[in-house]
Amino acid sequence: MSTRILLIRHGATVLSAEDRFAGSTDVDLSDEGRRQARCLGERLADQELAAVYASPLRRAYETATLVATACRREPIADSGLREIDHGRWEGLTRAEVEARFPEEYGAWEEDPYTFAPEGGEPGLAVMARALPVIRRIVLQHAGQTVAIVSHKATIRLVLSSLLGIDARGYRDRLDQAPACLNILEFKDVVRARLMLYNDVSHYAAQPARPGAKLSKWWDSSQE
Repeated sequence: MSTRILLIRHGATVLSAEDRFAGSTDVDLSDEGRRQARCLGERLADQELAAVYASPLRRAYETATLVATACRREPIADSGLREIDHGRWEGLTRAEVEARFPEEYGAWEEDPYTFAPEGGEPGLAVMARALPVIRRIVLQHAGQTVAIVSHKATIRLVLSSLLGIDARGYRDRLDQAPACLNILEFKDVVRARLMLYNDVSHYAAQPARPGAKLSKWWDSSQE
């Protein structure tokens, strides 16, 4: 019997709409983000969830609360699921970061997996704390269905590891819309199959097309 993990990104925030770095910054959901989370809760209301886990950051925990309430559960916070910390870039727009810290930004663009801005985390560190949480949840809830609410970079890094994707390109090769649903089936703690990816059909006809929020590699490939 497989274990099913519903891997969810939190709903929209004001800072995400402004394209600001807000990994460790503890911001609330916007009104639109709450609507997205409620729609997802309605979609999952008939699911027999054994538990709902969440990052302790407010935008993720509130999303988890809205989903968990619809499923008659209480969210469980786990700090290993929090978002990547961008250090001294936190709260700045990408244009501001590129202007103030051009060398750092260039190194991060080239390899966000092993490089981090001053005071921040590389993707490798995020994976090192998040994957053990996923492993523990899969072991603890063998044969059950569990929801996990986390963040854009954290989810993409976890998926890169589980699916064997080069994590250095996680920003360009994987996207996560606000309040999207991903479904993973685990036969054991290391063998996972992706059953659903970046699905937002509970509140939108289709995910938004990628734009300028991705790296220069993506922008140049579209020319």
